[in-house]
Amino acid sequence: MTDHDFEADADFPAETERDNVLDVDPELEVVSTSYDITSYGADYPVDGLVSRLQKGDIVIPTFDPTFEGSQDIRGFQRKFVWSRPQMDKFIESLLLGLPVPGIFLVRDRDNKLLVLDGQQRLKTLQAFYNPDRSGADYRLRNVQAPFQSMRYQDLDDEDRRRLDDSIIHATVLRQEHPAGNQDAVYSIFERLNTGGSPLQPQEIRVALYSGAFLQEIGRTAADMHWRNLYGDPSARLKDHELILRVLALYESLSDYRRPLKSFLNHYLDANRNRSDYKGLFDLFRAAAERLDGALGKTAFRPVRPLNAAILDSVFVGVMRRLEKGPINDLEQLREAYEALLKNEDYVSAIDKSTADETSVSRRIELATAAFRDLV
Repeated sequence: MTDHDFEADADFPAETERDNVLDVDPELEVVSTSYDITSYGADYPVDGLVSRLQKGDIVIPTFDPTFEGSQDIRGFQRKFVWSRPQMDKFIESLLLGLPVPGIFLVRDRDNKLLVLDGQQRLKTLQAFYNPDRSGADYRLRNVQAPFQSMRYQDLDDEDRRRLDDSIIHATVLRQEHPAGNQDAVYSIFERLNTGGSPLQPQEIRVALYSGAFLQEIGRTAADMHWRNLYGDPSARLKDHELILRVLALYESLSDYRRPLKSFLNHYLDANRNRSDYKGLFDLFRAAAERLDGALGKTAFRPVRPLNAAILDSVFVGVMRRLEKGPINDLEQLREAYEALLKNEDYVSAIDKSTADETSVSRRIELATAAFRDLV
C-alpha cells in the first residue's frame, strides 16, 4: 500500500458489515480531539464502592427505555461475561488480602462516576453484598475450604472486616471544562475500553448522553414497523444508533461534518434533555409505518445486509414528504424507491465513502426528490 492509498483510506473509512448492517466502520473514523482532561488516583474500600453503587454515585452504564429517569440500573447493561469461578476467585482474593486489578472511572457533569473499566468486578461485589438483586443467595463455591458456601452475612467478623476494608485502586478521569462537549471523554472511552468486547459507539452514548431524548429513541426502537424494517433488536444498540442518525440528518444536515460518530455525539448532546421532541418522533414513526407497508423486510437491502446509507437517506426523504401530509399510494412509494436504487448518482453515494459530506448530502437530496411528489 502506498502512502497515498493509506491517506485515502483514512479520509474515507471503509464500509464493513457488523450486526448485519453495512455501514462505515467506526473504528476507522478518526476524531480530532484536544484532551482537556485530568486524571487522579483514588483508593476505595470495597464496602465504600458497594455503597456508592447502591446510592447511584458510581454508575455502571445502563439503559431502560421504559424508565422515565435519565439512568436506571435495571435496564441495558453490557453482558456479564465472568464465569462463576472467576467471580468466586475475585472475592476470595480480597478475603485473602491479595492485590486485585484497578478500575477506571469517569466523573461526569452531574459529578457521578461512570464505570469505564471494571464492570465485572463491581457487579460481582454487588452480587455478593446484595444477593437479593438476582433473587438468589450468593454462596462462594470455587474457593478454599474456610470460605466454602459462605455468604457475605456468614463471614466471621475478621473476614468481613478484611473484605470491607480491602482497597481497590481507581483511576478517575475528569473533564476540566464540563460545560463543553464530551468529545474527549468519548474518545477516552474508546481508547481505554478495549477488552474482548469493546463498547460500540451507541453504548458509549448511553453512558455519556443519557436523558429524555435517548429514552425516546429506546421507546421508538420497539415500534413494530421499525422492528419489521430493521429486524431483531441489536445487542449492541445499532438499531438505536440508526434512529438517532436519521433524526440528526433530518434536523441538522447542514451541520454535518465527518466523522459521523462525532456528528451524532454532538447532536445527541445538544438534544439530550430536549422536551419538544414528540412531533419529530411521530414523524419518524409515520415514515416507518409507510415504508414497512410499501417495502417490508426487504427495505434497505439491495443485497443481504441492511445498507445504512440507504436507510438514512430514504427515511429522511420520506419524512420530508410527510411534512406536507400523508402518503396514501404505497405502490407509488415502492416504485419511487426502486427507481431511486437504479439511479447511478445515488448508487455511488450509498456504495462507498458513505460518510463523506458530499455523499451524505447528495443521497439525501436525491431521495428527497424521489419522494417529493408522492400522493
